[in-house]
Amino acid sequence: MGAQSAAGLRLPEKLYDAYVFDMDGTIYLGDHLLPGVTRMLGELRRRDIGVRFLSNNPTKDPHQYSEKLAKLGLPTDVQDIANTVVTTAGWLKEHHPDAVLFPIAEKPLCDYLVNEGFELSEDPEKIDIVIASYDRTFDYRKLQIAFDALWFHKRAILVQTNPDRYCPFPGGRGEPDCAAIVAAIEACTGVTCQANFGKPDPIMVEEALRGFGVEPARAVMVGDRLGTDIKMAVDGGMASALVLTGDSTQEESEALPTEEQPTYVLDRIDRLIPQAIWDELGWTEDNDQ
Repeated sequence: MGAQSAAGLRLPEKLYDAYVFDMDGTIYLGDHLLPGVTRMLGELRRRDIGVRFLSNNPTKDPHQYSEKLAKLGLPTDVQDIANTVVTTAGWLKEHHPDAVLFPIAEKPLCDYLVNEGFELSEDPEKIDIVIASYDRTFDYRKLQIAFDALWFHKRAILVQTNPDRYCPFPGGRGEPDCAAIVAAIEACTGVTCQANFGKPDPIMVEEALRGFGVEPARAVMVGDRLGTDIKMAVDGGMASALVLTGDSTQEESEALPTEEQPTYVLDRIDRLIPQAIWDELGWTEDNDQ
């Protein structure tokens, strides 16, 4: 564990060999960077420390995330971004390369799957796999197609891009996410979702550390959700840092069994940089850019 602050936070006293960041609620909220992000990432990159961004949100592909980060002043190579669009397509290519798919999903995931060579269909008699995803165009027609493929024809399986119940918005609001759609499908069909391609599944640990040559214990997962970001790190043997800028609270963290708690708890993301380096660089919370 790290150094204990007066507020009961746990702060790192060392740097790691690689840093993996959730984006929504960790790096930014909406179209606004969170305090300390710019200088924290700048310092990691100045030291040539590996950085990768992960997201459970399948409504953007990696190129769109790269463009968003660039607009926020954080130029990032596409290869340093992974989300459930990438992991979903990768799992399907490995395990079901010839499957006919029915994605309950938005355009970025559908387009990506087509570009990867998959056939998409709304014909329940042809569908091999129903993919539930974060889909703001979900309606009864899509539910009926899934129902027919899974229950009536009994030929398809159900998988999901991510297990999130809702997606957070600035100001504390949010909207239903993939888990709500999975619940609707499971409720009417009686089937059980067979695979998950987002955090906390181990598939995301593999994607997070791909190409770094770093053991999980020498990397840290940074995020705002105990049930996805931190659980993935704990299960995957990574260090973990909960940032109190999004979904989960310090009280919720402390209520977990000790072995499930994050390694670090931070009130702001630049506290990933140890205090000794803050002092060396003359940082204060008032000059966080």
